[in-house]
Amino acid sequence: MSDEQQKTTHFGFEDIPESEKAGRVRGVFGSVASKYDVMNDAMSMGIHRIWKDAMMDWLAPRPGTRLLDVAGGTGDIAFRYLARAGYAHATVLDLTEPMLIEGRKRAEAERLSDSLDWVVGDAMALPFPDNTFDTYTISFGIRNVTRPQEALNEAFRVLRPGGRLMVLEFSQIPNDLMQKVYDLYSFNIIPRLGQAIANDRDSYQYLVESIRKFPDQETFLGMVRAAGFENAKYRNLSMGIACLHSGWKL
Repeated sequence: MSDEQQKTTHFGFEDIPESEKAGRVRGVFGSVASKYDVMNDAMSMGIHRIWKDAMMDWLAPRPGTRLLDVAGGTGDIAFRYLARAGYAHATVLDLTEPMLIEGRKRAEAERLSDSLDWVVGDAMALPFPDNTFDTYTISFGIRNVTRPQEALNEAFRVLRPGGRLMVLEFSQIPNDLMQKVYDLYSFNIIPRLGQAIANDRDSYQYLVESIRKFPDQETFLGMVRAAGFENAKYRNLSMGIACLHSGWKL
């Protein structure tokens, strides 16, 4: 067996061969696609909407720009970007086609059809030429990528000079007591909500575990810089439950 074949990664708290992760992630999101937006509201008590608005506030979308939203699923970020920009174009890319199908069903999708593309694709091997987009976003998706550094490298490649990266992801609370309280909620409530709303406890157990395996704010900031981005910074949201990382291709 070659070294490449022996490489492993995490799927929640389970170690698996790297070659299996994309298929498993596709299975998780294919299973929950029809209830994904409802579960986001239930899990976060609607706070995910505030986080996404904070993302747009910092991003400040400009008219006439081209957005690539990776792991864009049902289009939440793309719809917000287009509304803020006034006129722009958004490409929503996701590994899981059922998520994109759910996005196309949304009322915003029909109104904005001329400004939207929906593409099935892999964050680690984007099907776009170099220097194509003005903005790259990924929201609650990069922790599901098999090799996040490669996704960041691809983000840098497809952005135009002067383009901007913005990552919204769950992170770590820099307070041990608050982190323990959050862990109690996450591990005890979220999988039960998944069972009750989406009839899928296991997928939401994985999602909770995947958050705990994701690098902390400073570690991920180093990964953004390693991909080539400059003026890289982050902002904690809700005490660090979520975090925004920003970088520029200069």
